[in-house]
Amino acid sequence: MDKSLSSKIFVGLFAGLLIGTAIQYLFNGVAIFDTYLLGAAEGAGGMFVSLIKLLVVPLVYVSIVCGIVDLKDITAFGRLGGKTFALYIINTIIAITAALTVGLIFQPGADANLAGTISEAVQLTTTETPDIFSLVVNIVPSNPVQAFANGDMLQIIFMAILTGLAIQALDSRGGPAIRTFKMANEIMMKLVGLVMSLAPYGVFALMIQLGATLDANTLMSVAGYVALVVAMLVFWIFFFYPMMVGLTTGISPKTFLRATREQILFSLSTASSNATIPVTMRTLTEKLKVSKSVAGFGVPLGATMNMSGVSIYIALATIFVANAFGQPINTADVFTLGLTILLLSIGAGGVPGGGVVMVGVLLHQLGLPPEGLAIIAAVDRINDMFCTSSNVVGDTAVNTIVAKSEGEVNKEQEVDAQPAQSNA
Repeated sequence: MDKSLSSKIFVGLFAGLLIGTAIQYLFNGVAIFDTYLLGAAEGAGGMFVSLIKLLVVPLVYVSIVCGIVDLKDITAFGRLGGKTFALYIINTIIAITAALTVGLIFQPGADANLAGTISEAVQLTTTETPDIFSLVVNIVPSNPVQAFANGDMLQIIFMAILTGLAIQALDSRGGPAIRTFKMANEIMMKLVGLVMSLAPYGVFALMIQLGATLDANTLMSVAGYVALVVAMLVFWIFFFYPMMVGLTTGISPKTFLRATREQILFSLSTASSNATIPVTMRTLTEKLKVSKSVAGFGVPLGATMNMSGVSIYIALATIFVANAFGQPINTADVFTLGLTILLLSIGAGGVPGGGVVMVGVLLHQLGLPPEGLAIIAAVDRINDMFCTSSNVVGDTAVNTIVAKSEGEVNKEQEVDAQPAQSNA
């Protein structure tokens, strides 16, 4: 999400809150405001939410198929590819487990009391979490059309994985299918960009509705949610990854942080994992002396599937919305939520505003009101900066660990934080 768009979303957020608050305290009972303005805001906000929901199913399906197809080179890399893939998965699982634990302890959004502040037409429904056996059995759909119609994400993800593996099995004959899905993925990216360009107006409309019944507890809860997400991502960037690298490679945490300094600053400013790929490659090969064969394979793979930052973000965001609307996540829901986040994190790679879209998927899966996306989208730029930085520093950490274990670190050059001199 670029800076101009995020600025517009902030303007929409505060303007909507201001107008909604004015309606609540200054123009309460005035028909033109209560009936017409709030009615128009409800309609516009509802259309924006519907646009986001419209993208969810095809976006997840197409993104995961493309991700699976792109992973076929892992077999060619043998042990190296398997090790990289496994560490990315383990990294994401650890991040999800930590985020859910922190979320259940601190309960962000518990005091927001947003139930009833959105249109009364929104019906809050509870989705009961099946036991583990039923969950596994129900992943396999008997009717794929029904799975798409109902938006059953686990079944859709299962079908996407099967489709990707089937295309891989076709070898060269799968070329037309690969190109078709690649084009479909580009179309979905364009649609996401178009919908996100409307985010300032959607947020503006939805925040008018919220502002009309907003109280101080809600503002404090939103601030607490943002602080919790940022604090956890900062811990992951500056403590967790340096410590893991230090324990497994012998490279001191201080040296690792110096080496990733440029990468951190660049990712914070761009909030784009894909845009940071060249900087990540430079950090690995020039500063940490990782071989180009390891970096060349691991970095693009990490940009697709190493989504520890996204996982932390969407886990805490989902818990916040659940608490804010009076449907807290209980311990019985944790396994399903964690598994869904793990599967969806692959589909979030490279998607502009992907965290917001994935939160929408989880809200739908749990039967929570998608209108909660108004707040998530409004503060997305703050969270997304640190989320992206956590993702790319995680890519660097995993590839450094893999390279060290494979003897693919240049031992003749001392690891330092300064890039090699260029003649260019």
